[in-house]
Amino acid sequence: MKTNLLIILVVLFSGISNFGFGQENVDHIEKKSFKSGERLKYLMHYGIINGGVATLSVVDRKFKGRKIYNAKAVARTIGITDKLYNVHDIYESYFDATNCKPIISIRDITEGSYKTYNKVFYNHVKHWVMSSKSGRHEVPDTIFDVVSAFYYARENIFKDLKINKDVKIPTYFSDEINIMTIRYSGIEVIETDLGKIECMKFNPVVEVGRIFDTQDDLTFWISNDENYLPIRMKMNLFIGSFKCDLVEYSGLKHEINFEK
Repeated sequence: MKTNLLIILVVLFSGISNFGFGQENVDHIEKKSFKSGERLKYLMHYGIINGGVATLSVVDRKFKGRKIYNAKAVARTIGITDKLYNVHDIYESYFDATNCKPIISIRDITEGSYKTYNKVFYNHVKHWVMSSKSGRHEVPDTIFDVVSAFYYARENIFKDLKINKDVKIPTYFSDEINIMTIRYSGIEVIETDLGKIECMKFNPVVEVGRIFDTQDDLTFWISNDENYLPIRMKMNLFIGSFKCDLVEYSGLKHEINFEK
């Protein structure tokens, strides 16, 4: 479970991207939810025990004369958890500034004695990716890596959602096309160490029986404002409830709307 607890922020928060996208949705996106220099920090904990931290950051770059974004998600163990598991995982994406389509994605994983590194190049015109580990793969017309997916979602997705609607989500991750199902559950105000925040609530549809007892045992909350920030992830397991909370932020394009 060590990887799930630490990387769930990166894979699930980022993977909520492709709500009914089509080619017409992704070529021209007006940047409204984030800007270069944004940095988000999360604390993963079980009760009072802190097990890991994760950060999401984005800056603008130049690539072949055009503006792109370089976003990075980093998750690592801390304290006693680090001594036991030693996890330090990095997910990085270079994506187009006009439509958030990935150009290059990087996965750099250290989990105990296990290490892996992979760089993937994306050809959106010919619909293939080139992996440094496994070569060329055909992909759908529009596909995102898990990091660029997060920023595309914030720009073009979180509006006009219908409660209890299931959405199929294709992303390219770990040299596979992954289809994830996400269910929008409505609006909820949650209390955090930062303050009370009105959020959109989501439940990824999970496999029942191995880790989870019900399909509602994994939940995450996205701020219901112009930022569309991941605020909290909660995972109910047989040994208890794990949370991942936003604890620090800087460089936001909009102020967070805290409830009184």
